[in-house]
Amino acid sequence: MEYRWLGASGLAVPALSFGTGTFGGTGPLFGAWGNTDVQGARRLVDICLDAGVNLFDTADVYSDGASERVLGEALKGRRDKVLVSTKLGLPTGEGPNDAGTSRARLIRACDDALRRLDTEHIDLLHLHAFDARTPVDEVLSTLDDLVTAGKLRYVGVSNFSGWQLMKSLAAADRHGWPRYVAHQVYYSLVGRDYEWELMPLGLDQGVSALVWSPLGWGRLTGRIRRGQALPAGSRLHQTAEFAPPTTDEHLFDVVDALDTVAHETGRTIPQVAINWLLSRPTVASVIIGARDERQLRDNLGAVGWSLTPDQIAHLDKASERPAPYPYFPYYRQAGFARVNPPALLSPGGVPTPRSTARG
Repeated sequence: MEYRWLGASGLAVPALSFGTGTFGGTGPLFGAWGNTDVQGARRLVDICLDAGVNLFDTADVYSDGASERVLGEALKGRRDKVLVSTKLGLPTGEGPNDAGTSRARLIRACDDALRRLDTEHIDLLHLHAFDARTPVDEVLSTLDDLVTAGKLRYVGVSNFSGWQLMKSLAAADRHGWPRYVAHQVYYSLVGRDYEWELMPLGLDQGVSALVWSPLGWGRLTGRIRRGQALPAGSRLHQTAEFAPPTTDEHLFDVVDALDTVAHETGRTIPQVAINWLLSRPTVASVIIGARDERQLRDNLGAVGWSLTPDQIAHLDKASERPAPYPYFPYYRQAGFARVNPPALLSPGGVPTPRSTARG
């Protein structure tokens, strides 16, 4: 397993991490994802650790906290061998303070997560979404207190816009509070919006991407193809309303390109899709999920090899979408590109901005 620095921090994380949204499995969304119990979770954790995957990601809203509880049970006796990431901030109840990242909510939600995970600290805490009601200074000063108390090691965010993340980083720099070093983002061959603003921001500010849904909400498994109906039993039948949008034609173009590269490399379509992500600027870790051992082992086969430049170019072209304003005028001019990876990336593919590069 390859390990990469997490943003401008000193924490090394595996190129692949494991998402535990399938643990617990209750409700219309998470029940469709999977319902792995403690025994099954221990087996998946065993396989991950054998492969060098030591970062496990969860959230308080996954199956109403059941994911955190199952993960905590599965990690008993080996907590010191792993990194635990969780997220908070989305609604977990009907009360007026059961959502957001106010000081009161952050402290209570962090303590609740620690209890469910049965651990004394969280290695990486992400704010699951931006809270427009709570001042940024209130959020960051509270996170600083939680880090000082030893409950948190590192902090990050998820699903922030560029201005929300940059405002938070500026406040952290102004007061000397902990900086966000990670951003959990949706990024896939059928969803490349991350590249236009958040990727350059991450490069400049030393914020790594942890990628969720690398297979485009299950649409890049190879089971969905042009001219074929959605397979019976597919979880997309139950969760389509939650999926990030893409057109059928765009999806089929991408799957056709993946199919070509898969045949050239002797790899599966999911392995090619994940490997492409690992070649992208700022990506520190791709979060893979699995409902069973077969699915997990296949996803683990996405590392240990590389796509050729021609294969990457083929996938890039098939997945390209028009640039949104205000970016598109600039990219009509010769010599302009989204980012300049050779100038801004270290050999391991980790962002090393000039202002925060580590020696």
